[in-house]
Order: sequence, then C-alpha cells, then structure tokens
Amino acid sequence: MRRPSDYTDGHDELREEPAEITQPSLGFTGWLRWMWRQLTSMRTALLLLLLLALAAIPGSLVPQRSSDPNGVTQYFTEHPDLAPALDKLQMFDVFTSAWFSAVYILLFISLIGCVIPRVKHHIGALRARPPKTPVRLQRLSEFSETVYGDDDGVRTDAATVVASARELLKKSGYRVELYESPATHTQPASVSVSAERGYLRETGNLVFHSALLLILLVVGIGGGFGYSGQRVVVEGQSFVNMLGDYDSFSPGRFFNAGQLDPYSLALDNFDATYETKNLDAYGQPIDFAAHVTTTTRDGEKQDRTIKVNDPLRFAGTDVYLLGNGYAPTITVKDPDGNVVFTDSVPFLPQDSNLTSVGVIKVPDGLTKQIGMVGFFYPTAYKLDTGAFASTYADLTYPMLSLNVYSGDLGIDGGVPKSVYSLDVDDMTQLTGGKTGVDSIELMPGQSTKLPNGLGTVEFVNQSPQANDYSHSVLRFASFDIHHDQTQLGVAVGAILVLLGLLTSLFVPRRRVWVKAFDRADGTVRVEYAGLARGEDPTLGDAVSSIAYRHGTALGRDRDA
Repeated sequence: MRRPSDYTDGHDELREEPAEITQPSLGFTGWLRWMWRQLTSMRTALLLLLLLALAAIPGSLVPQRSSDPNGVTQYFTEHPDLAPALDKLQMFDVFTSAWFSAVYILLFISLIGCVIPRVKHHIGALRARPPKTPVRLQRLSEFSETVYGDDDGVRTDAATVVASARELLKKSGYRVELYESPATHTQPASVSVSAERGYLRETGNLVFHSALLLILLVVGIGGGFGYSGQRVVVEGQSFVNMLGDYDSFSPGRFFNAGQLDPYSLALDNFDATYETKNLDAYGQPIDFAAHVTTTTRDGEKQDRTIKVNDPLRFAGTDVYLLGNGYAPTITVKDPDGNVVFTDSVPFLPQDSNLTSVGVIKVPDGLTKQIGMVGFFYPTAYKLDTGAFASTYADLTYPMLSLNVYSGDLGIDGGVPKSVYSLDVDDMTQLTGGKTGVDSIELMPGQSTKLPNGLGTVEFVNQSPQANDYSHSVLRFASFDIHHDQTQLGVAVGAILVLLGLLTSLFVPRRRVWVKAFDRADGTVRVEYAGLARGEDPTLGDAVSSIAYRHGTALGRDRDA
C-alpha cells in the first residue's frame, strides 16, 4: 500500500542526501606511475613476449635481406606489385624494423621492472624469520593432532617434543624458528616450531626471468658486433673472407672490418645424391655435400665437408650451406676467334628438377654489348608446346637455351646491377620471342654462331670425355657465413631458462607448524599443520609424513 504524499514518520528530517564521491586527480606524476606499473606487470611482460613471437613470424614467411638477399631480389621479380608494399612495412628487414625493435625494447624494460623489485623482496624474505605459529592451527586445511604419554611408550614434555620436531624439519630442508606462547583464557601455554621451505621455487622463477633478460641483452648488444654475408662459389673457385669478396654483406651496428679473419675457402667439388630406388620419391634429393679446402692466415690447409645441417665452424665463423645449382661454362669469341668472355655462370634453380635461369653479360670485345638470358635443363625433355623442361635434377641430358639481346647493358654509368637479372628495356632482342629467330640451343661441347655476325658462343664441356654428361657442367654452392659472438651467452641463458622453469614448476612452497602443549595428566598434545602457497596436492601427505616420522623419532629417543 502506498503512503500519502504528505505522510511523515518523524525520521525524514534525519535523512541526508549522500554526498557525491570525489576521486582525487592522478596528475602527471600519478599517470606516469600508473603507466610504469602497467608496463612492469607480469601480465604485460607475457603479452609482450607473445607479441615478440608473433612479430617474428613474417621473418620466416618472406626472405630477409640479412640472410637471403638473392631471395629478396627474386621475390621482387616474382611479386612486382606486392613486394614494394611489403618493403614499406619493413617485411624484408623484420628483425631490424622499427616495430619489432619497439616490442623488443618494451619487453626488455618490462622484464627489468618485473625482476628487480621481486629480487629485492625475495632477498628480504630469505633473510626474514619464519612466521609466528598461528594461534588456532586447526583452522588450516591440513591439520592433525596426537597425544603422547606413557601409554604410547613415550615419556617427554612439550619442549622436548618441539626440539625433536625442530631437528627433524631442519634435516628435511626447512628453515625453522622456535616460538613460545603464554597461556590465555582460551589456549594453554605452548611451545612450537615454525618451518618453511620452497623458496627455491621463487628463486627458479627469478632465474627464469633473469635468463630471459640475459638472452635479450646478449642478442640486442652482442649481435651488434657480429656480421653475416653470402657468397656463391663455383667448383674450382675460392672465397676469401674479406669485405670485397662477399656477394652481400650485413654488418652489425658495432662491426669493425678488423673482425674479419682473412682465411680462404675453396670449393673442390660438390656432391648431390638423389633418390633412384623408390619410384614414389624418384629424383628427390637425399644428401648435399660441399667438399672444401680451408686455408688459414698462416697457410695451414685442411679438407672439410659442409652439409645442410652440418655447418663448418672455422676461424670464428659458421659457414652454412644454403643452396646449390649449376654453373654452365660459357665462352664467347669475336668473329676473328678471339675469346672475349669465358666464365662459369651460376644459374638460379626454379624448381625441384633444377630448371635454372641465368644471365650472361658481355660488355667488351664485340662490336656491340650483348646480354644473354639462358635456361639450363639438367635432363631436358621437349614438351608438346615445343618448350623444354627438366625431368630430373642430375645431369642426364643437359641442354642450354639462350635468348640474345644487343644494346646498352647499363653498366657503364657506375650504377650497380644484379648479375642475376638483365634489363632489356634499352636492348634489342636478336633470338627467341617474336624475333622469328630460334633461340640458341646447345649441349655441352657444342658451339654456334651469334646473330648478325657478332661472333660465336660455346657451351664448354667440363668432362674429360666428350660424351660424358655426368660431369659436364660445374656446380655451385651458396654459403652463408656468420660471425656471432652471442652463441655462448644465448646457450647459457637458454640453460638457465630451462632450469629456472623446471624449478619453479616442481618445487613446492609450503609452511609447516608443530605445536606442543603440556597437559595436567602428564601427557603432551601435539598439533601438526601445513599451509601451501599455491596449489600443492602433496601437502597432506607431507604433513602426515612429518607426524609419522616425528612420532617414530620420539619412540627412538625413548628407547635410547
């Protein structure tokens, strides 16, 4: 029933409207403190660690300039529209990009802010005494009690019982402290021992996070003193570890050319093994082995073998085998028979059967500059369309086809040009395509005339036997040379991360109390209790085990 509007019960004048709550303003310093606490929280550190892992994914999806510059060039050729957009987003330089560095630095700061306060708190906890024994142990989740007296064969008192418990807990790895409680109106006088263990759990946690910091620090700073470079070496040729002998070179921020140890590495031969017994996997590569000879600064030589998963560690560098292919030897002569060009040119593989593409540039010696775009087929097979394809990666029926262009190669202006591409915009095509002149097709040992009387071109057979194609074409190996001073630091950090993680997962943190009361009848009542920090399913068994071992120890003391 609703009250009349003029009704009053005599208490209305006592009622006051609640005052409006006014929260204090944080201010500039307060906001900075709040942002620092958010950044240095463990939740933020874990989020940044996840973001760092996600940010590294593009580095495995697209080639990186630091490790595969030729792959980047090829990517631009195959994706002319997409590649420039990815380049603006620094996708080809992921690990040095602004956005990756931002996540990296924020994670570093966050971990420092997490670890340092926790280390200070942990040191203080290690130096502190175990906490006082609670007044009512029976309120704890794990609790048991027993009474010792003459009927049990144990004649003792509370002080002796607690002293025995103290020794037992100390031998079990607990930090212990004795406490005495005077009698109150609810509790008689008691003697107790407070014990705790498991600080190694927090130590492991701190070691884990400190090791992450070590890895970040080593990679971020130590990586600046390293370098990486790539070099393509043809059989019979060598590479010298000098700045000018690299095909591409990526120095660290603090790199000094004096770090290069001028050793040499010669590729003696390259062995490739392919599957020939299993028809379902016929032609698949089984093994690649680059047999090299290394020569130190002092002239000491040594024969070594480099495989895909077995790099060469030599003179402070790691030499990895990245790829391989064929390098047909091409000789070009002028109309008078004088050699104007001869070289073994690496052709880049385009498929698993090593159909390869290469470029030959002849800037001097002929009446015009010429360039040739070549296609090499280790085992040539003519398709119904008239084009060729390779059906097997090894040299069974090798063939080289060439499209010839004449004109300005664009190399006289001083602008660097890739040896794996030919700019034909200012050149005239002489063979293939719409010229009406067939492309030049050669097998090892064959030669033919160039169009317009420019001279001749020969596909040199490297085999000592004229009809032996198995060794008719030289092979090349692509090496990735790394000088990385962070390996030891990262290895130590990784071991510490693993040890810290295992410790923090499997070492329980718990507290145990044993309290004894002298009773009027001459017996002693003993209480056992335990408390875990976090989940500890073995706590109950641990308390029961301590009670059992303590009772057994008291019995042994009596017998003694």
